Amino acid sequence: MQFIPLKVQGAFEIVPAPFADDRGYFVTLFDRKLFSERGLQVKWLRENQSGNNRKGILRGFHFQRPPFAETKLVRCVVGAVFDVLVDLRRNSPTYGTWDGVTITADRFNQVYIPRGCAHAYCTVSDRSVVAYMVDGVYAPQAEEGIRWNDPRLNVPWPLEGEPILSEKDRKWLTLDEFESPFS
Repeated sequence: MQFIPLKVQGAFEIVPAPFADDRGYFVTLFDRKLFSERGLQVKWLRENQSGNNRKGILRGFHFQRPPFAETKLVRCVVGAVFDVLVDLRRNSPTYGTWDGVTITADRFNQVYIPRGCAHAYCTVSDRSVVAYMVDGVYAPQAEEGIRWNDPRLNVPWPLEGEPILSEKDRKWLTLDEFESPFS
């Protein structure tokens, strides 16, 4: 299992090493010892899953304000998505930095997103399923976001035209318009 550091401090692309033969494959997606050795979260409270029925769906950028902030371990179970995170931690050397990874069911790769980061993804296949483990309790009153097309971030989303967005995701503020709740 490879842990590849991303541009955002504390974030990683995690690439497992599947074993395959003529019967299929076997892969370890989470190993408490390997995560612990790197100081990463190992106590997950929930696993969420979202299904997407076409290419061009964009979800995010989402996060929860403290004390409900969450660490996430995100993977794509079906299809492929372009997964993006933004560092919102004011005292972080990578504050305001974003990074993105295409995660696919075929590669089994995952993105580890530390607390204090906003998360979004864009579907790049006609059907996709995204699963993610989180270490916090969901609190609707603490939910917030950053606008997907924030000009400061200038994320090159892999879109053909306008994204398919929820009404909520259309209305988030830009990074410069809100005060980050993360120190």
